[in-house]
Amino acid sequence: MGFKLTSLAVLCATATSLPVLADTQTTDEQMVVIGRQLETPLDLAANVTVIDASEIAASGATKLTDVLRGRAGIQISDSNTGAVFAMRGFNSGTAANNTLILLDGRRLNNIDIAAASISAIPLNQVERVEILSGSAGVLYGDQAVGGVINIITKAPNAAGGNVTLSAGSHDTYEARADVAGQITDEWRYFAAADYNESDNYRRNNANETGSVMARVQYDDGKRQFFVEGSYYDNKRENPGSLTWEQFQADPRQASSFQLGDYIHETTDAWRTHLQQQVSEHWSLAGDLNYSDSSVSSVSWGSPGKNTRSLLEFNPKALGKYQTDNGPLSVVLGADLHRGKADFDLSGTDRNNTQTLASVYLQQTVPLSKTLEYVIGGRYSHVKDELEDAAVYPEGVDLDEHAHALELGFNYRPVAGQRFYVRADQNFRFAKVDEQAYTSPGVMGLKPQKGDSIEAGWDLVANQYQLKLSLYRLALKDEIVFDGSAPTPVGGAFAGANINADESRRVGGSVTADWQVLSGWDVGAEYNYIDAEFTNGENDGKALSWVSKHSGRIYSSYDLNDVWQFYAEGQYQGKRYLEGDNANIDDKIDDYWLANVAINYRRDNWQASVRADNLFDKEYASAGFYSSWGNSYYSGAGRELRLSVSYHF
Repeated sequence: MGFKLTSLAVLCATATSLPVLADTQTTDEQMVVIGRQLETPLDLAANVTVIDASEIAASGATKLTDVLRGRAGIQISDSNTGAVFAMRGFNSGTAANNTLILLDGRRLNNIDIAAASISAIPLNQVERVEILSGSAGVLYGDQAVGGVINIITKAPNAAGGNVTLSAGSHDTYEARADVAGQITDEWRYFAAADYNESDNYRRNNANETGSVMARVQYDDGKRQFFVEGSYYDNKRENPGSLTWEQFQADPRQASSFQLGDYIHETTDAWRTHLQQQVSEHWSLAGDLNYSDSSVSSVSWGSPGKNTRSLLEFNPKALGKYQTDNGPLSVVLGADLHRGKADFDLSGTDRNNTQTLASVYLQQTVPLSKTLEYVIGGRYSHVKDELEDAAVYPEGVDLDEHAHALELGFNYRPVAGQRFYVRADQNFRFAKVDEQAYTSPGVMGLKPQKGDSIEAGWDLVANQYQLKLSLYRLALKDEIVFDGSAPTPVGGAFAGANINADESRRVGGSVTADWQVLSGWDVGAEYNYIDAEFTNGENDGKALSWVSKHSGRIYSSYDLNDVWQFYAEGQYQGKRYLEGDNANIDDKIDDYWLANVAINYRRDNWQASVRADNLFDKEYASAGFYSSWGNSYYSGAGRELRLSVSYHF
């Protein structure tokens, strides 16, 4: 397959003065990707991985989770109701709040602690996935601590469509379709739909999922506009946790205490975008997003309902100048969010409103033809309006603020090679349900704050690629749930949300890919994380549910013009059960998962057979420590999937 230089958007920033500007404009190909500005390849002082459409197709994967598993140091936890993605040393309880998930730049993270619904995004809508490993406090602010995953959907740039039918293990069936076309020279459209049902690996874990989306866009070269709507409906049974003895005896069984438990979520989302070139060097852009979700559930036999909504307005001004040393980029913007969440659960009657306002200014300045620096800052203010029948029956208003600064250098001595170093700050505010469940005497949680420094080297050529990176992430006032903390007055369960002791993560990664022969590609990725507490009673103890070692190996081979073979091995190292902060129990075992796929392409037809967990390895996809007895959730065993597609 070889390597193509993918255009990466810059983590650009601000400066107090501008260099002398030349009169000419840059003519380099540009595109918007993980950053909030247009840029050219390798102009990013950070560790970025791009998974393009050809890689997704070669893998034979049918779910976005399978595409992301083992990539860019991502560690996945799954309690059999939905995956949670952790980057740079967070466990499943904190990962959803410290890894920012974007869909075409729109936040999927919820204003409460519930994880983003990645399963709402069928692969037939995905063009590529961009993964920024490391914090992006200036670029995206709240929750961009461990990393950013930006999922880019297909745009209606060409006429045509696709229909896919799929079937597999555990009575799994899926149908997907999409179509794109041109209305006039400037107007185009794209629409997609997906339906999936499966009994899944564990008993009492069946799901029924459907989604639709439609987009209409306008582009005349100087003005770009689109409006997009989507709807998602997913109902999934919850099989509950198992004891160690139950897990060893039969990992597919369901908990006898949670038979009948389920989660049913529906979401509708709307987005509109407008960008206008207002001068030779400047353009104005803005996004207006709205999403509304309703979640009904039965947990431990008790019914509940949770509704949430989020309104976002993200205006920005983009500047691009050509200097004698290269392009200078400026982005000045604001992020305005207002979210509401209502909880009607067993023992919980709570209404929350959170308003977040941020401004940021970023700039990338070329110092020479091979060296540029990135500098910038962000300021954010958040207000929580809390009403809780048990804890805050009269209601309470909380105000907090935070800022982030960034300085980085990007050095490109020759084409296809670059060195970078970056220091930046990150933060996250407490979610609405975290603020409402604190110990007596604690009136709101302080913002979590962190400092990150990283360095890396990339070498990209026609037949090989090598990437090295090192980082250190230090956090204070990390927001976590502590089961041993004093329970809030009127609290329904033991423990509370707290600002935890200081912690730090030190790590690095090595990624290599080599096109051995035309049509034969092999590669490997290794990630190392040393995460531990650096203060308090657990000083020196490892953070729970964080593997020190993880990685993958893979190979793709074109047998001929129509047949392709793909294989990968994914490794997850030993780790302490989540919540075992004192490292009392032994670590759970490490494991390898093997996945293979055979792909067929001829004319307009494509077929794929993929086997996940080929050797039927039994492993825990999530596990929790308790002095009363640990709990385990089973990872999926061997699963086969056949997919057939027709392109028109």
